[in-house]
Amino acid sequence: MTRHDRVWRDRAWRAMGALLCGGSCAAAMGLGEAPLAILFFPLALLGLVLMTHGKRVATALRAERRGHAHTADVIHAERIRRHRRRLD
Repeated sequence: MTRHDRVWRDRAWRAMGALLCGGSCAAAMGLGEAPLAILFFPLALLGLVLMTHGKRVATALRAERRGHAHTADVIHAERIRRHRRRLD
């Protein structure tokens, strides 16, 4: 996988976050003061996380789903491995 592919996937995750955040905010505004509008708040927060962290969110979710007790260590190890591949 080339660097260009990794950058494209990261941008795709960030774009998905922007769409999720923007869409949920628009839907909440469309409902006005209805109590159902609060249901869109978690989606907007998830969109913000995706916009700021991009593909790293997918890595964290994958590590969590596989039952890693030390998710932060797994993410750090993947970053180191990716950095070593870049140097080769």
